[in-house]
Amino acid sequence: MRKVALRSYARVRGKEQGMTVMVDEPLSQEEDDALLEGFLALDTPEGFRAELIDGEIVVTPPPGSGHERNIGKIIKQVLRERAADFDFLPNKGLVVPAADAERTERVIPDGTFVPVEPDVFDDDEAWSRPDGVALVVEVTSTRPERDRVAKRRGYARAGIPLYLLVDREEERVSLFSGPDEGDYGHTDQVPFGKPLPLPEPFGFELDTSEFR
Repeated sequence: MRKVALRSYARVRGKEQGMTVMVDEPLSQEEDDALLEGFLALDTPEGFRAELIDGEIVVTPPPGSGHERNIGKIIKQVLRERAADFDFLPNKGLVVPAADAERTERVIPDGTFVPVEPDVFDDDEAWSRPDGVALVVEVTSTRPERDRVAKRRGYARAGIPLYLLVDREEERVSLFSGPDEGDYGHTDQVPFGKPLPLPEPFGFELDTSEFR
């Protein structure tokens, strides 16, 4: 039943930039359950990342060095300023609400900052609700629109208070805050090279001068 449902309602595209299994039409609850079951059963190659976003199974290859350097610069600054307060999780799977309130999505931010206390992920599960997450980070790569729109809205629906987006194509950094009714109500944005104030519980200016 699972294989029939996936073959009937999905197609694959974008082989060079990762794989996307797209739903061609709205799924019934049974078909949606089959899609989720198929997603959770995926055996992706080491280093690849599989997510379920807007009814699509998205598999992306390992990121390039420029992408990872930007992540590293953010980690260094947060840990230098607030090392005693936060842990950084590089590939934490999060379960967030879908636009259809009866469904959920599975996303993996490029980075997740959580408070050291309390330990919000003490269950050691592969996929967890983001309750208690302080900030998520994305750095754009081959499909920037997904980070700009679909994942932003998913993080807002989940009530994650801060979403930091490093947009390499636009050469700017955006901080989304105030999640409300499926999106963020406030955006602070600076071009690469300008400092970006991070509010409490971080409380320092993010240096973007070395972002590329």
